[in-house]
Amino acid sequence: MLAVGDALEISDDELVERFVRASGPGGQNVNKVATAVELRFDIAASPSLSEPVRARLLAKRDRRVTDDGVLVISAQRFRTQDRNRQDARERLAAFIATGLQPPKPRIATRPSRASKERRLDAKRGRSTIKRGRGGRDWD
Repeated sequence: MLAVGDALEISDDELVERFVRASGPGGQNVNKVATAVELRFDIAASPSLSEPVRARLLAKRDRRVTDDGVLVISAQRFRTQDRNRQDARERLAAFIATGLQPPKPRIATRPSRASKERRLDAKRGRSTIKRGRGGRDWD
């Protein structure tokens, strides 16, 4: 089970892990042992996610989400398979946690009268400075 926050748990049946050889540090071990983890989670077909959470996660413009709605996380930061597996699961939990909270609605505001005046005064000041730079005839 993967716990995401207090309210959501994802069963291990929904996660597909594949172990591949990692690039990077590891010496001779890197050529022999498959330590990198490729974790796949089908957002579109997951029964654990509610419909609003699923819609928010699929609407994200994340390059890790395929066109079919599958999130692919690749973890190879560490030298051991176990630590990479844990890292991939933590990153999956963090990604799903971002979709749990609905976005705060934007409240439309208007500039105050004083801020409008300050802006216009600044524009007038810049205008007079630039007007004073004009090419004068020094006859």
